[in-house]
Amino acid sequence: MTDLVLTEVADQIATITLNRPDARNALSGALLKELVTSVKAAQADDAVSVIILTGADPAFCAGLDLKELGAGASTLTSTRPRDDTPVERRGPLPPGPKPVIGAINGAAITGGFELALACDFLVASDRARFADTHARVGIQPWWGLTVLLPQAIGLRRAREMSATGNFCDAQKALEWGLVNHVVPHDHLLPFTRGLAADIVSSDQRAVRQIYDTYARGSRVTVGDAWMVENDVAAAWQGQGLDPDEIERRRQGITDRGRGQL
Repeated sequence: MTDLVLTEVADQIATITLNRPDARNALSGALLKELVTSVKAAQADDAVSVIILTGADPAFCAGLDLKELGAGASTLTSTRPRDDTPVERRGPLPPGPKPVIGAINGAAITGGFELALACDFLVASDRARFADTHARVGIQPWWGLTVLLPQAIGLRRAREMSATGNFCDAQKALEWGLVNHVVPHDHLLPFTRGLAADIVSSDQRAVRQIYDTYARGSRVTVGDAWMVENDVAAAWQGQGLDPDEIERRRQGITDRGRGQL
């Protein structure tokens, strides 16, 4: 039996691949269960600092398996234990401190679109396409699309995508701010791993604290988010800073910046 989710760990980067290509990586109950297990394992693995989520060609993810959904499969309406907190039940991916980069290799549709939105940021192949077809199927989003999509592209564009079910290609997704980069298909994973390596080279405690601050700030008002950041920074600086280490890092940042110009 073929594994529905493949995981490869190298250089502190876990690449998790949806592996149901004949069904365009549609999210069956079994695939969802394996995905959650794989992401949890990567989040808990001390050898992993960054997670890349992608799909086996030709698609990233065609959404929920509509045959299972139509048959009333309860595994497609919940991927969390009932005793999880509301925050932990947000979206299709289990929570964790490590960045998750979506490497979108093809179509990301409806539930697959929500899976992409659950990532921290996205790199798209030039073959990537995005669509929200919840209304066309006659179902409702439950993994945060009505929250995350407006944050990415603005409320009016999000409403248009949801009401029409029209597809957005990779270039438009870049113009709208849905994805961070568009690259040739064959360059997708090498480019994304390059970004992941950049993250690995940062201070991991600092990265995870900043990501936690983003997450906490997203759950409160804008005014309170300022206070969240202020409190986090005060506590962090209150632990004490090493001036010599800061100077060493400052010089490294300067040299790196010159190399990127």
